Amino acid sequence: MTGNTDTLPGLRGTDHIGFTVPDLDEAVDFFVNILGCEAFYDLGPFQADDDWMQTHLNVDPRTVMRRLKFLRCKNGSNFEVFEYEAPDQNRAQPKNSDIGGHHLAFYVDDMDAAVAFLKGKGVHVLGEPTIRTVGPSAGQSWVYFLSPWGMQFELVSYPQGKGYEKETDRRLWHPAYPGGENESGSEA
Repeated sequence: MTGNTDTLPGLRGTDHIGFTVPDLDEAVDFFVNILGCEAFYDLGPFQADDDWMQTHLNVDPRTVMRRLKFLRCKNGSNFEVFEYEAPDQNRAQPKNSDIGGHHLAFYVDDMDAAVAFLKGKGVHVLGEPTIRTVGPSAGQSWVYFLSPWGMQFELVSYPQGKGYEKETDRRLWHPAYPGGENESGSEA
């Protein structure tokens, strides 16, 4: 793949995804003991007496970053999970349809086993898995689930690949093949 010289120089990929939770201990417990992530280091608290928070993070200058924790979830981007306290803090979890709405998707090898596991742990799974049979996502199944604090997550699986792969030799990044190789071990 050739690079466009009018884009960000030296880009290698996503290092981490950051998001804010209402209770860092609860979130770390969920990520580690339910999802199987590995907790690394934490920082905080941090508060500035000037406008540093507003200048560098675009938040109220009186915001306190109570703590943050880095986590690794198998083969994929790291997570930087924050707990903030701010005078103007919105504590409502955005929906996917809201501006800034989001979800984190986790690839699993066996959708049925993963869904049964989550349900067995009391995790709220939203409906049953959707199975795509036509179009560029053909071969994919997915289902959403919620964290204890209401954040949206998704399980996704496409062990035989996706429909778009029949029309190109280019591939989206896949956590089972993080170096870009396909099932045979050769470059995709």
